[in-house]
Formats: sequence, structure tokens, C-alpha cells
Amino acid sequence: MTVTSVAKDAATRTMTLTAEFDAPVPRVWQLYADPRQLEQWWGPPTYPATVVDHDLSLGGTVRYFMTGPEGDKSCGYWIVRAVDAPHSLEWENGFATDDLSPDRSMPVMTMRMTLAPRPGGGTVMTIATTFETAENMTWCLEMGMEEGMSSAVGQIEAVLAG
Repeated sequence: MTVTSVAKDAATRTMTLTAEFDAPVPRVWQLYADPRQLEQWWGPPTYPATVVDHDLSLGGTVRYFMTGPEGDKSCGYWIVRAVDAPHSLEWENGFATDDLSPDRSMPVMTMRMTLAPRPGGGTVMTIATTFETAENMTWCLEMGMEEGMSSAVGQIEAVLAG
């Protein structure tokens, strides 16, 4: 598996996932920059994503939904807060309503993804998620966010190979 660690820190309300890939930084960046590639791994294997809007410029939005094995849908959005292609991307990540508008009744988190060259070749990806409150962190972890993100990122090698 490509995920090398997941660290949780309740004091700072963060979860940090680290993964390594046998591909250069610009190639791994394309996993985010190309909505068709993002669809192939964003979301657990049994909940494939469909990206409806994709704008990674500062202030841009990404809107998507994931479809479960029973046809159920889970919607989400990103609002891009910082971008330094191909090295980092920061976004507000949240749940969305069926019309893909932000659902402000649900937890919102900040995600910061960084890509760095791995000594000896390849890329180290770090995704740091910061939750607004300790309660939001607990809720997201109890609903399976750690496992979901780990299994989603675990699909990246196949996308890189494909």
C-alpha cells in the first residue's frame, strides 16, 4: 500500500496522512489537476467519484459526488485557498447538498496537500486535515474518514500505472 502513516493529534485537531509513490512530483500533481484522474481515486473504492466542476485556481471550486454500491450519493465540495503547482494545494473541504451547494450544517475542514521529491526518486505526498472543532474531528473519524482516505489514496498507484 502507498500510505506509509496516518497521525492524529487531538490537541491541534489534525489528521496527517503520508504516502509515497514511484512517480515524479509533476506526475503526482496531475492526480489533482486532471478531474478524470481525480475521479479514479478520490473516494473509497466502493464509492467512485464524479467530478462536476473542477477549478484549482485560487478561489476556485471543485464539486463532486460519490456513488455507493446501492446507488446512494454522497456530495462534497472544495474551495481552493492556496495553490502552488505542482508542490501544494490547500482547500476548504466540506459536505454538499444534493444540488452540490455547501451544506453548512455539516463539518468543514481545511486540507493541505504537499508533494515533495522522495530521496532516491519518487514523491512523498502529505495530506494534513485540520478540523474546525474537536467534536468535528471526532465525528469525522467515527464515520470512517481515516479508513476512507487511506483506501482512496491506496488507489493512486493503479492510476499512476494506468
